[in-house]
Amino acid sequence: MGERAWIVGACGIFVGAAALFGVFVWATRSMLAQGERTAEQDGLRGPPQLGHTWRLVRGRHWQIVSADYEDPEATDGRERTRGACPVGMVDVKGEMKVEPSDNPYSGNTIDDLQRKTCTDWISRDYPERCRTFDREAWLKLSEELATRSMHFCIDRFEYPNRRGQYPMIYASWCEAREECQGQGKRLCTEDEWTFACEGEEAMPYPYGYEREPDKCPVDRSWRPYNQKAMVPRDGDAARYEMDRLWQGVASGARPGCRSPFGVYDLTGNVDEWTVSARPGERPSILKGGYWGPVRTRCRPSTRSHDENHTFYQQGFRCCADVGAKIRRAEASDPMAAPLPQALP
Repeated sequence: MGERAWIVGACGIFVGAAALFGVFVWATRSMLAQGERTAEQDGLRGPPQLGHTWRLVRGRHWQIVSADYEDPEATDGRERTRGACPVGMVDVKGEMKVEPSDNPYSGNTIDDLQRKTCTDWISRDYPERCRTFDREAWLKLSEELATRSMHFCIDRFEYPNRRGQYPMIYASWCEAREECQGQGKRLCTEDEWTFACEGEEAMPYPYGYEREPDKCPVDRSWRPYNQKAMVPRDGDAARYEMDRLWQGVASGARPGCRSPFGVYDLTGNVDEWTVSARPGERPSILKGGYWGPVRTRCRPSTRSHDENHTFYQQGFRCCADVGAKIRRAEASDPMAAPLPQALP
């Protein structure tokens, strides 16, 4: 089976599974709703207070409502990194350092090599975190690595790619791919995402060699999640649970969380779906890490989730070829509105 057919089949399986799962979802929704009604009627507790106003997108994704936004063309004019790319995208061009091995578990990856230059560990346990890398040691260690020419366009911010708006979350790889295709774009490959983050030096962090939580939203305390509250994902229980868990920021809120090419929020905030660059493995690769105490560097990836996996801290951004013409969102598309309406 060809790669395209395999991907379509993998995404299609979820649709069928979702239909078969309907009875279970309906029953779970009823039980959750009944439980809340009973608790409130008994006076044991009232509904929790929301810290943010959330909206449901396409009946399956969540986004915090924000009245603060900037027109993408205005952002382009200020940033001056658009080049030959469509509105709201960054022109990324240069020489990317190539992995010494096609096997991400070989122990001989660029991430493995970078770890040898860490001079100050926060934690060596997985997911390990390094406070400081030695730049001179890294440049010497990496000077013989092969390089590959790269030139592409990438969204400046996490989807929906507007400064001041919050990332859309709770999207599977299949759904992220569909959203990008709907704009005439595509889901970024992991190599495109990595190069946009690290630049030609292959820096560990998009802003350099020193881990700085004040630049990107990282290293915030992990909050245990309630899996039962996430079913169904479009329910009020899921909304309240995501509000309790959320520790991210609006796109572009951290000016220092900017890569050498001018791409924002690549590490921290939310995990981002990309397409695997390694033949023979599942295409669904997560990059960047989220706001918690995880690696949140440019090279590491999470390769353990299939195309239909969804979670509260997962989002994405889109890529396109240089010179590509993208489609403007239809007025009926909920992502076209810069000031989304809140749920009641």
